[in-house]
Amino acid sequence: MRIPTRIPTTFVRDTALVYGRCLRQSLRSPLALLFGLLMPLLYLLFFGPLLTRLPLGGRSSSWQVLVPGLLLQLGLFGAAFAGFGVIVEKAQGVVERMRVTPVSRPALLLGRVLRDATVIVFQAVLLVLAAMPLGLRAPLPGVLIGFGFVALLTVALGSLSYAAAMRVSTPQEFGPMINAVTMPSMLLSGLMLPISLGPAWLDVLSHLVPFRYLVDAMRDAYAGTYTSAHMLYGVLVAVAFATLAVTVGTRAFRTAGA
Repeated sequence: MRIPTRIPTTFVRDTALVYGRCLRQSLRSPLALLFGLLMPLLYLLFFGPLLTRLPLGGRSSSWQVLVPGLLLQLGLFGAAFAGFGVIVEKAQGVVERMRVTPVSRPALLLGRVLRDATVIVFQAVLLVLAAMPLGLRAPLPGVLIGFGFVALLTVALGSLSYAAAMRVSTPQEFGPMINAVTMPSMLLSGLMLPISLGPAWLDVLSHLVPFRYLVDAMRDAYAGTYTSAHMLYGVLVAVAFATLAVTVGTRAFRTAGA
């Protein structure tokens, strides 16, 4: 009767160990945390004021349009490039040494992506606090829902990034591959402006990008609308995307190099 309880306990313990190790690595590089926040902060300060007189789909505030997009941009780029760390650890033999230990393979992935989610949500909190003096007005439940979307996006993209990093050998291969995915995703998802302001063909094309649904859901949350179709689709896509990505990432840690 003890076996069913030991397996989850071991998995949680292993995940906590990997998470703690990775989080300590991040805390030893505070400048990296700061520079990760720099690009969205610059958009907030220099791009946000340009939107104040634009008709943004009837939204009460341009900041309710821009800030959710910037938060997801933070998760998009922060998580997508997380695999660089695994490439370095592979070259140093760290990953291989961890894989031959009894540590759970899902824990090797989840410990990392949970660290990424912790760091990026922390940066998201700072970004929201910086946006409030500029004019952001959003209900607290909507802001908290937004952090949830950022965390799910980070887990999903971090898992896929680590999976890709386990399959390539050098940063020179990894970087262009990630750029080829992130830039079109940012442009087609409407992170900076509602994609509905563009031509109809672009609006149709954007629905093929999962991030579009998260952007629309977060903007509804920041406007205080929690029961819209956008919110439903956003939650379903975010959960499904994260589940699929964690499955792919776990498989990569189990089979890469085998």
